[in-house]
Amino acid sequence: MTTTLRPTEPLQRGADGALSRHYTVCVNSRPVGAIHLATHPSFGPAVAQIRDLRIDEPDRRRGRGTVAALAAEEVARGWGCGQLEIRVPADAEPALRLATMLGYVHRNRGMEKRLGATAPALPAGSRGRPMTQAEFGQWAERAVAEYTRDWSERGVPEALARARSEADNKQLMERGLATGSAVFSVLEHDGVRVGILWLEFVGDKAFVYDVETEEAFRGRGHGRSLMLLAEARTIDSGRRVLGLNVFAGNTPAERLYESLGYVTVGYSMYKSLL
Repeated sequence: MTTTLRPTEPLQRGADGALSRHYTVCVNSRPVGAIHLATHPSFGPAVAQIRDLRIDEPDRRRGRGTVAALAAEEVARGWGCGQLEIRVPADAEPALRLATMLGYVHRNRGMEKRLGATAPALPAGSRGRPMTQAEFGQWAERAVAEYTRDWSERGVPEALARARSEADNKQLMERGLATGSAVFSVLEHDGVRVGILWLEFVGDKAFVYDVETEEAFRGRGHGRSLMLLAEARTIDSGRRVLGLNVFAGNTPAERLYESLGYVTVGYSMYKSLL
């Protein structure tokens, strides 16, 4: 039997060079599933994503998904992509095993926590306050280098990582502090600034985009206080779910989030096509 991908639409081309196409997964011309392949919205046409891969129940556990994923790699190579990404839900154990078998590497995982109705109290001596404009500018400039390093250490070519970081920074600076979908806070302890928090509201959820303890004050529990502050700001907004992404290998952060009750909801994985 032969497993192939059959396009269900013309190749979609965006004005910025983005590519996207949906396919039917076929076995001897018989439809058995579907796959959606597209270039990355942030890293551009050099990186592709498998945004959806589904095999119908009667045809699972027969290698159809493996062949479909390998066929998607060939399509991505034909588009000129050097890397392919996939997002695997935490409860999709067979898909996680398949991705690992095919050589995909864990880059980061998404985590979420369902919150109660009462905001948690901060430790004695700690308080959150709004970030000032001066602090915002200094933090945003510093974040470019740190964000670039985080991505490049986890498989993204440095040029792509820096381009994404600079583009995100430019957009952030244009939005500024006044945007209603974000909260920028500073954590103080005994009147001294010890950390910063960037929280974004998306629909009925909030997401931690950046949480950072000042280097001189690390190892003193302020990271936990920053996360409690994030939970309090989320509850104050009327939302009850707080999410975040943590890079693979950041063991202290993973342990902190797990101790606070965050659970993994998905894994982001990548594979070099070169």
